[in-house]
Amino acid sequence: MGIEIDRDQFSEAEYAAFAAKLESNLRALGLVLRRPGFGAGPFSIGAELELNLVDGAAYPMPVNREVLASAKDRRLALELNRFNLELNATPVALAGRSLSALHAELSDAIAAVQRAAALHGARVAVIGILPTLAESDLHSGMLSDSMRYRALSAGLARLKQQPFQVRISGEEELAIRAHDVSFEGANTSFQIHLRVPPERFADTYNAAQLATGPALAAAGNSPFFLGRRLWHETRVALFRQAVDDRADATGDDWRPARVSFGHGWVRRDAYELFAEAVAQHEPLLPVLGPEDPEGVCLAGGLPKLAELRLHSGTVWRWNRAVYDASSGGHLRVELRALSAGPTLRDMVANVAFLIGLTLALAPRMEEHMQRITFGQTRRNFYEAARHGLDAELLWPCERAPSPQPLAMPEALAQLLPLARAGLVAEGGVEAADADTWLGVIAERVQRRQTGASWQRALQAQLSRSRPVRETWAALLERYLAHCATGQPVHTWPLR
Repeated sequence: MGIEIDRDQFSEAEYAAFAAKLESNLRALGLVLRRPGFGAGPFSIGAELELNLVDGAAYPMPVNREVLASAKDRRLALELNRFNLELNATPVALAGRSLSALHAELSDAIAAVQRAAALHGARVAVIGILPTLAESDLHSGMLSDSMRYRALSAGLARLKQQPFQVRISGEEELAIRAHDVSFEGANTSFQIHLRVPPERFADTYNAAQLATGPALAAAGNSPFFLGRRLWHETRVALFRQAVDDRADATGDDWRPARVSFGHGWVRRDAYELFAEAVAQHEPLLPVLGPEDPEGVCLAGGLPKLAELRLHSGTVWRWNRAVYDASSGGHLRVELRALSAGPTLRDMVANVAFLIGLTLALAPRMEEHMQRITFGQTRRNFYEAARHGLDAELLWPCERAPSPQPLAMPEALAQLLPLARAGLVAEGGVEAADADTWLGVIAERVQRRQTGASWQRALQAQLSRSRPVRETWAALLERYLAHCATGQPVHTWPLR
């Protein structure tokens, strides 16, 4: 986030100084957002894809630094655990054939990582949570060789003052303690950045909140963790608890969690979200940069707001506001809920649906907010994560009473045409490109087979004839074999 982190321990005076600097950053942000012309420009998209490295037997392989060195690719970076890497796609204008361009770039980048991984006996697995993960793979020694991640773990431990409690109830139950942030590294996601003009930010952000529920229900790909059958998108539950800095936090704890869906609709602009993050959450990484952000603004310049960006990066809303001083300065909505995998075709299709639906809903978001509460929208998100295509979501309608419950297949039949209109009419995406990718979602829903449902069905089949440990490895091997074909998950057989 623009500040070098070279240690993992800080004094109380440094935390206090950082908190004061955050307030200065916020004042500067307010000045920037009032500046005529700031952030003007068309919609554009970028992406971050988190990857897993596994060995020849399909178990996690902690060689990310070695693979990074061999790949020599500027798009590749270390992620939290030593079996994780992250790819960063080049931002492109949304208009035209951006979705196919995103597919082409990620395909090229993954191929480069696969070649580098092979030099170290490793393979790339693009999946929300590795089914072969064991508790022995998640500990402080597995954190990547990066001061940033050690400092993050130390900062959370400073506030938590006790082990992280992970309790997830799905088809089976999981209750376990974690002593550091390494459990968060079990999650890998596909994060989308949508550049938005400031005057359209509030409506677009709120629309993304409403669109995320149905998009997540259609895209689940992490049904297992540590040998348990849990949620269709177990990442949602695991991430929240794996970095929860609240001591003795419960579901109704009065303090907001660092990982959340948010606390209400945005009523004015992006400033609200940054101010909330500063007011509600103590700093984790109090590293000060040299910039005087208010002075830069008063001199007519564009501040980097490095401290605010660093702090915002440690408050993990499922949809998050991003300020960036590059490219003339702009705002983005970071869409963080989608899982990595199964295939690139599936992931780009998920992007098409989520962004298209967001852009379609945004112009009428004031009306939608009268017809569905924020709490009901948040409920949709967690129902989608738990149940996938079996979820029943609430959706705003023009006749009272609103909202009305909709089963996912019925909801998606209504929402796919909306998503197409959003991509084409609002985003300028070529109609043929929109149809290509949204067609994958339509087929997936018709066949009722997501990555999560395929994994659950195959696990049930394999477990009848194999020991437990062999079941998880066999499942991942078949998953990887089908991924290698490039064919979307709704076409995969259970063999």
